[in-house]
Amino acid sequence: PCCPDLARAVEFARGFDRLINIWGADHHGHVKRVKAAMSGFDVDPDRLEIIIGQLVNLFSGDRPIRMSKRTGEMVTLEELLSEVGRDAARYFFLMRGTDTALDFDIELAKSHTSDNPVYYVQYAHARICSLLRHAGEEGLGFEGNEELDLSLLVEEAELRLMRKLADAPSVVRRAAEVRAPHRLTTYLESVAAAFHQFYHQCRVVSDDRQLSLARLALVGATRQVLKNVLGLLGVSAPQEM
Repeated sequence: PCCPDLARAVEFARGFDRLINIWGADHHGHVKRVKAAMSGFDVDPDRLEIIIGQLVNLFSGDRPIRMSKRTGEMVTLEELLSEVGRDAARYFFLMRGTDTALDFDIELAKSHTSDNPVYYVQYAHARICSLLRHAGEEGLGFEGNEELDLSLLVEEAELRLMRKLADAPSVVRRAAEVRAPHRLTTYLESVAAAFHQFYHQCRVVSDDRQLSLARLALVGATRQVLKNVLGLLGVSAPQEM
């Protein structure tokens, strides 16, 4: 197609009901013109949803990385991906709403500490996988086909984690409805925090087989929720770290 407006009209002609574009803040003034052009192609302009994103400020620790189109000084997305990796880049870009500027700390994104939110969440998943492997070695492999007594889960850390997992469907649904993927990163971090607290306060593999199985069921559910939501963000759920 010879122009973006015509390209969008062609997309609708191919049968798509709705298009969502993400534009930079400096293109805010183009919204009305594009909508008007769509009307000229007899396409309902309300079928195009335009999300205006804010600027990204790069930092290396406390030091801002200056960029200028005038002087040709810039960091490309390819360079950033090479520096911090795909998972960290995707997660960091999704941590803030599109109406909020993002301060992207390259050194934090590369770090392997609990201060790095994507590492913190992925580590929770990897820790769960390690725990389930250990349970299997102790003859407590949970396959989901044993009779469980979940009424044994009465500790506050257990209940807090269960309540957090139960929020998953509504959190995902609402994030999609309001176009707010940052709600998923916030949720993931809260699940990881609840799991780490549970892990330190409740011994999962013990001599009490029924309690161990009940806790393993909770651990397995936590792993599934973390994996599912990370997958929605396009971020991997490693089994080892």
